[in-house]
Amino acid sequence: MQGKTIVITGATSGIGEVAAIRLSEMGARIVAVARDKSRADATLKKLKGARHTVHIADLSRLSEMKRVAGEIAAAEPVIDVLMNNAGALFNSRQVTEDGLEKTFAMNHMAYFVVTNLLLGNLKPGARIVSTASDAHKGAKLNFDDLQSAKNYSGFGVYGKSKLANILFNRELARRIEGTGVTANCLHPGFVATRFGDQSGGIVSVAVRVVKPIGAISPEKGAQTMIYLASSPEVANVSGEYFYKCKLATPTAEAQDDASAKRLWDASVKLSGIGA
Repeated sequence: MQGKTIVITGATSGIGEVAAIRLSEMGARIVAVARDKSRADATLKKLKGARHTVHIADLSRLSEMKRVAGEIAAAEPVIDVLMNNAGALFNSRQVTEDGLEKTFAMNHMAYFVVTNLLLGNLKPGARIVSTASDAHKGAKLNFDDLQSAKNYSGFGVYGKSKLANILFNRELARRIEGTGVTANCLHPGFVATRFGDQSGGIVSVAVRVVKPIGAISPEKGAQTMIYLASSPEVANVSGEYFYKCKLATPTAEAQDDASAKRLWDASVKLSGIGA
């Protein structure tokens, strides 16, 4: 990874921060996207080497997704790895200034917008790595209610957003086939991080109770991300879902090409890009 440029969203805590640190130790230059400047500055101090940079953005807002992607595209003519990792889970339904449900906006639309705006900077041999989750199991997308206006459930909507990540990766891989750029997604495992702590209500309580019992460390959770970003074993693999650095099989819903295309088309209409 010596001298390679890696863009990571959600790079200031949990598995994203671990991946940033470990990849910097391999010689990569990290371009981090973060929401909080103080945490970003703290993460920068943990990275090995120099010339790492941070861009601050609220990835729940379309204008911010587009702004930060535009800034990175202008500053980084060649990106070797794009790691889509920022995400959240909310106990109660929140709507952004764009009229999007916040989980859908952060967990899916940010992946979609940032990736599409940086595609031109990804040359043959580059990789796109997106954090999904086995939380997609049991989820189904309702294309008549993508913003979850009906029967909102924090965990349920989070699961749908993770299904969207896998479908996005599937359609993305199809679209970039033959370019020499690969796109894969992963389940990191149930990781003990800050994730979910600020969700509010029963979600925060449940996450805090379960984490000490069954969660793995961020170090272990980041292993598959790092593997997909750096291993020569997957240099020519694309459109797949991984767990513990091995190929895994997502649900039938996550392998539905028609749904993948339908979600892509809906995302184009919502964002105005990616057509």
